[in-house]
Formats: sequence, C-alpha cells, structure tokens
Amino acid sequence: MNDIHILVTMPQHAVFRTFFDADAMAALEHIGTVHWNTLGRQYTQDELGAAVRGMDICVTGWGTPVFDEAVLVQADRLRLIAHTGGSVKPYVTDAVYGRGIRVVSGNEVFAESVAESVVAYALASLRQIPYHSVNLAGGIWPESFANRGLLDRSVGIVGYGMIARYVVGMLAPFHCPIKVFSRHIGQDELDRCHMEKAELEELFATCDIISIHSGMTPENHHLVTRELLQSMKPGALLINTARGAVIDEPALCEVLAARPDLSAALDVYETEPLPAGHPLEKLPNVLLMPHMGGPTVDRRLAVTRSVTQDIRRFLAGQPMSCEISRSYAAKMSAY
Repeated sequence: MNDIHILVTMPQHAVFRTFFDADAMAALEHIGTVHWNTLGRQYTQDELGAAVRGMDICVTGWGTPVFDEAVLVQADRLRLIAHTGGSVKPYVTDAVYGRGIRVVSGNEVFAESVAESVVAYALASLRQIPYHSVNLAGGIWPESFANRGLLDRSVGIVGYGMIARYVVGMLAPFHCPIKVFSRHIGQDELDRCHMEKAELEELFATCDIISIHSGMTPENHHLVTRELLQSMKPGALLINTARGAVIDEPALCEVLAARPDLSAALDVYETEPLPAGHPLEKLPNVLLMPHMGGPTVDRRLAVTRSVTQDIRRFLAGQPMSCEISRSYAAKMSAY
C-alpha cells in the first residue's frame, strides 16, 4: 500500500500526542506514506487545499478547516476522510458526499465514553457526592443524609442516537424503566431494549431522571422549554451532555432557582467556557462540569485505533465500522 498517501491535519502539539503515540503513528505509516502537519498550528483554508492535493486519505481532528468546495477542488485523489473527533458536521459539507468521498469518525468510541459520563453524573448527583466530599474536607460530618440512588429510577431519554443507545445498555444493571422521545426510533428497537416511546410532555412530567441527547440542529434549538422544565416532578434530575442550546438556559436557571426540589448535572452550556458570574454558579442544586463528558483522555488512543482500522477496511474494500453517511451527518451537532 506504499502508493497510498495520507494527510494528517492535526498539528503536533499536546492534544495531538493524546491521539497519536509512537505505536499509533507507526500503525498509520504502515498503511502508506503519511504527511504530518509540522506547522505547529492548524492549517488555514488555503493551506489545507494545497496540502490535500495528491492525498488519498485525510485524517482530521478538532479545529481542522472545513472541506468546502474551495478545498475540494484541489482534492484530486481524496477518497476518505477519517475524523478523530465525533461529529463531522463542522468539517464535512454536502460537497464531500457529492464527490463520492466517504467519511468515518471516532463517533462510536466517543459515544461510549460520553454515555459513561451520564451514569457517573447521575450517581454523583443523586448520591450528592460533590456536596458531601466538600463538606467533609471542611470538617463537617453530616447529621443526616438525603442522598438517593439510581436503582429502579425511571429515566427519560431525549434524542436516540449512538450515545443514547450506550446509555440504555449501561443502565440495564440498575433496572430503570426507560421512556424515549425520538423522531426516528423504530418499534423494533423499543421492543429490543424494553423501552416506551413518549412525547416530551409526558417524559418530563413523569421521569425521575431526564438525559438530553439531541444533536444541535436548528430544529432542536431550545427544544427543552420553560414549560417542560416547570413540569418536572419533585426530586427529578436533568442531565445534559449534548449541547447547551438544546435547553432554554435562562429558563433553566430560573426554574432551578425557584424549585430547589429539582437538580441538574450539566456538562454543556450555551456559551463555553461558562462566563464568570453566570447564574448557574450560584445554584446549590446543580452539578457543573466543563464539557468533559467524553471521551476521557485515556480513550483518545482508542479513537485513533478505531479510525485506523476503518482505513484498513476501506482499502480492503470491506465495510467500515463507523462510517458516517450524509443523512447521519446532517443530524450531528454543528459545533
């Protein structure tokens, strides 16, 4: 395969080294001639166009310029884009698919890691782990507990993609009844996982835990409204590891402030980093995390192994394990 030319757009800085150790670099170089980005920074749009000329495969990462028509007109041999991130929507345009270029990403590895965070955030919130840890470090031993568990809690899933599927599997040992709001889920999947389909109004009004998994598309902007938040049952927990703007954030702040019986675990926000002095910072019933739900850093090499294996499959004419179709890319978050 030495006539195969592979461009890696990620600059060789600290983040690069979490995706590519010596073994990962060698594995890619065993496939073909690898052209590494040695600029110490991301390519500009013009530089990407020049660099992709003569390349068969392009391995991309966070911050890579978009593959628009201006870039693609110079991509005379490009047949596959292998993205080491999850969502490809910020990088891959319709023009990519229109030229017959295929796309894979680390979406499945990312999804499993994000799903793990949902379970972690649920347990941390319900068991009040951050609260009691901080108090005990300050010498305060509680006189009583108000913590709860995940076992047998009813869970509502908003949006049913790859992350949500992993969440449902991970919840199985906790025997949680699950309701799903999804525009795309079929009855076979509902039956297979013993789930019930529900509209948003029912899901928010009846579930103990609500986990947001909708992609950030125009139709999902502020999908979770003030009215839905106000309808949550006493003691309910809202978890968001999707995108901040799926929830009406100002309304969320007001509802949580007015109802201390509710709680939230938030990994994403409408503006990131979370602005200093944001109303969420003052709320005792919120667990705040800095958009680190997944993948955990130790899983990034697994992402690279996954896309490298898909490159091998592509060159061998075999089905790829995490190919992103045009229709699937359209449902992914844009940022």
